[in-house]
Amino acid sequence: MTWADCTVAGTLGAVSNNKQRRVILTGGNTGIGYFTALELVKQGDHVTLACRNVDKANAAAEKIAAEAPQGTVDTAQLDLADLGSVRSFAESAPATIDALINNAGVMMPAKRTETKDGFELQFGTNHLGHFALTGHLLPNLRAANDARVVTVSSVAHKQNPKLNFDDLQATRGYNPQRGYANSKLSNLLFALELQRRLDKAGIPVTSTAAHPGISETALYTSPDGLGSSKILSFGAAIGLKFISQSAKAGALPTLYALESGEPGSYTGPKSLFESRGAPGPAKISDKAQDPALAEKLWEASEKLTGVVYDLS
Repeated sequence: MTWADCTVAGTLGAVSNNKQRRVILTGGNTGIGYFTALELVKQGDHVTLACRNVDKANAAAEKIAAEAPQGTVDTAQLDLADLGSVRSFAESAPATIDALINNAGVMMPAKRTETKDGFELQFGTNHLGHFALTGHLLPNLRAANDARVVTVSSVAHKQNPKLNFDDLQATRGYNPQRGYANSKLSNLLFALELQRRLDKAGIPVTSTAAHPGISETALYTSPDGLGSSKILSFGAAIGLKFISQSAKAGALPTLYALESGEPGSYTGPKSLFESRGAPGPAKISDKAQDPALAEKLWEASEKLTGVVYDLS
């Protein structure tokens, strides 16, 4: 089930105007992304799992297709840590895309690691990769009616981030937790600034953001992130048993943001300090609401990625 041989078929479910939406979801082979994709296919959408590991994506797509015949699912190769891969993915994308869900990410590798383009891995993958992807796909989104972009942030965006524009790649004094917090703050700054720019240009595309609370995901075991430290990964696995919700529950804020989120809104779980529970409005830090900081990050992101948004 690959992009090239995909067919749009299946019984349409609860899709507005009886239209099967074309949804691109990054990192949908496990965890929150998987359950997000599953629910969308159940309601009749067509979802592309855009993943670095196509074999794992194909296995996930087969499971989804077996459980959710109402819609359709395919896969495509996308490495957000490689701007060349991002560009190639966008060049082969469908001309019209109804929704883009910026879900994939990496969390807290013990040692500083770089993307193919020399960016610090978390900032480069979580933010710059999605910034470039959204920019490349903006014409495809504009070709649809009322397209939506959902960017997944985290409660970590409030955990002492510090965007140092003299050293965005953390070449001096790398700290795994701060690097993750910076990338998630960047996700939220980007989502809100994108909506401001869309509004100013009069473009009918909606940008929203969401976070999953504290949920069971592969981020805690991935060898590219927290799993690079066996001690930290083991400790996180033990702690999660007591405080986390399921990945299926963690997908609910993303789904809510996609279906009901107002332009420029932020959705997350409403219970236990936004760690779990039913989705609803989430708290946004003062830094994330700073338009001057968002504009500075946007300009830096354009220079670093070479991707300039066409908002004409």
